[in-house]
Amino acid sequence: MLDNNLIQTTSSWPFVEVRKLLKDRKEIIKKRNKITFQTGYGPSGLPHIGTFGEVARTSMMINALNHIQKIDHELITFSDDMDGLRKVPDNIPNDDILKKNLGKPLTSIPDPFKKYNSFGEHNNEKLKKFLNEFKFNFKFKSSTENYKKGVFNNSLMRVLEKYEEIMNIILPTLREERRKSYCPFLPICPSTGKVLEIPLDQMDKKTGKVIFNNNNEKIETNILDGNCKLQWKVDWAMRWFTFDVDFEMYGKDLSESAILSNKICRTLGKNPPNGFAYELFLDEKGEKISKSKGNGISIEQWLRYASPESLALYMYPNPKRAKKLYSEVVPKTVDEYLSYIEKYPSQDIKNQILNPVWHVHNGKPPEEKIVMPFSMLLNLVGSSNADNKDILWKFINRFHKEIKPENFKILNNLTEYAINYFKDKVEPNKKFKKPTKEEKKALENLVKKLKNIDQSLTPEEIQTQVYSVGKENGYEKNLRDWFKLIYEVVFGEENGPRMGFFISFFGLKETIELINNKLK
Repeated sequence: MLDNNLIQTTSSWPFVEVRKLLKDRKEIIKKRNKITFQTGYGPSGLPHIGTFGEVARTSMMINALNHIQKIDHELITFSDDMDGLRKVPDNIPNDDILKKNLGKPLTSIPDPFKKYNSFGEHNNEKLKKFLNEFKFNFKFKSSTENYKKGVFNNSLMRVLEKYEEIMNIILPTLREERRKSYCPFLPICPSTGKVLEIPLDQMDKKTGKVIFNNNNEKIETNILDGNCKLQWKVDWAMRWFTFDVDFEMYGKDLSESAILSNKICRTLGKNPPNGFAYELFLDEKGEKISKSKGNGISIEQWLRYASPESLALYMYPNPKRAKKLYSEVVPKTVDEYLSYIEKYPSQDIKNQILNPVWHVHNGKPPEEKIVMPFSMLLNLVGSSNADNKDILWKFINRFHKEIKPENFKILNNLTEYAINYFKDKVEPNKKFKKPTKEEKKALENLVKKLKNIDQSLTPEEIQTQVYSVGKENGYEKNLRDWFKLIYEVVFGEENGPRMGFFISFFGLKETIELINNKLK
């Protein structure tokens, strides 16, 4: 356990939220001697990073809780897989299957990937696989399973009992036309299997029997055992009520819905959980990431280019600030992760808790000397033409024999990530500049300078030599243009590594050869 004063004063947001939770729900938690966290997921499309973010951030809070108080707790990951499919996602194969089954519960629609019993099950299994890869401790709950097995039956009867009060909460928020047909209960059509949004004509609050008006055709059914599901705002509150949820975070776009669900939960007879509204994830165009569009970067893509820990790190800072999430943010995030790992051992405990890697690694970050940033490794991949990690390691060991893969696990993993990222994202976009006569002469002068210095110089000393060549060749007023010239001619990009460090690691002879090849 951490020092109590530190726990009570740190501004690290997981600790702040847990302190608030323990204070706000003190009596409830004391009575149950347990804390229940929940995250929600709508499997109408492939799971995206926003879903992962909810679980990762909630897990960070649970880690903070474990350092504050030893108490039984659980994290429920709930899938609203009984929801009716409203539109066909853009990123799904065999979409004719989905088009034919619009309106049906996600677990009643055949899997277009032909791997599982249903589209809903396919997406659920994808989500569970991702979360298990990150070693999150969670309990998965399926809406379909809980409805059909009767887990929600008592709560559904409670919703029926409080029908009028719930209608009074919801109806003022709806358009006039929608008010005429709104009902908290959505029957599953006996003939089509679709989830229907139709008005309720009659109900029996003792038995749960209901009669709906489906375009003047009567549908008589029962609200129990999966014959009906709830409209999602009522459903959200019903889950809180059923599972005694103490905390749930959600996207800022659901803030108004959360207010209504809070009121409904109170009407049902329990205090709603503490909430936390986080800002949304945006794609490179600044548009909200969507399951149906498949925009932004997928979890699979991130894990092809970088470690799970770097993705968790991306989720930590400033949850209430919108973030752009596309492939170009990966190298920057990896370098931030490496920087935090490097700083951690020299920090005092107060600053270690403020360091994101403390939360990423549950208070036990790995100990490893950071050899180079990811951006530098990407340049090495391009310069050495390495197409697999063994070749890249042979190159690294030519000048740094003391660095071995088994002793540098982070670097070893980065070599494979760097090759993947370079092949997919860097190489296709390279645009090498053809230098002018004056620019070529300046670069030839750089080669001459490099031929006259010693490999034993430190990276900073080599950097000074590169500076001096720029100043001697007309770039004394704007050295940024000098380095931009080097990057565009040698690496095919406007930005690049710190040249002193690159030359020291890559080798003087190899750098001279690289520049000469580009000048030819």
